[in-house]
Amino acid sequence: MTAIGLSNGDARIVVRPDLGAGLCAFDVYHDGVWQPILRSVDPATAHPFALSNILLLPFSGRVSGGGFALDGTFHSLPRNLETEPYPIHGNGFSAAWDVASRSTDAVTLTLSSEGPGPFCYAARMTYRLQGAGLVMELSFVNRAKIRLPYGAGFHPWFVREPDTTLRAPAGGVWLERSDHLPRAYEAIAAHPDMDFNSPQPLPARWINSWFDGWNGKARIDWPGRRLAADLKASEALRQYVVFSPAADADFFCFEPVTHPVDAFNLPGKPEAHGLTILGPGEGLTVSATIAAL
Repeated sequence: MTAIGLSNGDARIVVRPDLGAGLCAFDVYHDGVWQPILRSVDPATAHPFALSNILLLPFSGRVSGGGFALDGTFHSLPRNLETEPYPIHGNGFSAAWDVASRSTDAVTLTLSSEGPGPFCYAARMTYRLQGAGLVMELSFVNRAKIRLPYGAGFHPWFVREPDTTLRAPAGGVWLERSDHLPRAYEAIAAHPDMDFNSPQPLPARWINSWFDGWNGKARIDWPGRRLAADLKASEALRQYVVFSPAADADFFCFEPVTHPVDAFNLPGKPEAHGLTILGPGEGLTVSATIAAL
């Protein structure tokens, strides 16, 4: 286990290069004390889903049918977690990354991956503290000899308190089946407790849905702490996932992503749902900033 701590006096993070380049904490100095924006976890944790943020690449979400077809060829994807019946979130979140550079307020990590399935890529991830904020930039290049559909995203676990509200404009929402694959796409207006076009609390129930028509901007408020955070995502990240298991959970996930779950196998071509077809040597960069207020 190797954990790297960064601080600029206004914000601080803890990074685990050996566990998917994930985070164990993101705190800001507010009202004279350090306060968590993302949940704070044991820096020695061994499971990536117990972290504060993980990286989603070369795709996010689950993939059905054992893989996907492109250009007349079926590409198999293996299951990657014993508890999951489908492959989930690619492999970047569980791989060991190398530290390419490090300063007091920034760290850059790299990964060279063969797999999962047909994917072969080189990735670069930078975390940078900027005032009371965190900038995350992830880029990767297709090193396979064929063109493939790539996706990406960030998966942070934000602190959830009884008075927490979320604003994240969207037009529609994908609802999930019992196995967490897409069931139906419906208008936000049909689901008032998931309508985050104006600030409102998280639903007082299980929620695990993905939203589109997003403008890349969101705001989270913790009124009891007189604290808020603005999130801004790059152009490719125009969808998001909201997950929280119950009203009494101490976290919720707000995940900027490029595509919905199982975009590889939804009706139509993969690129119609946000995946990017990359030829050999082509790349994609996504970024997100979380700034405390």
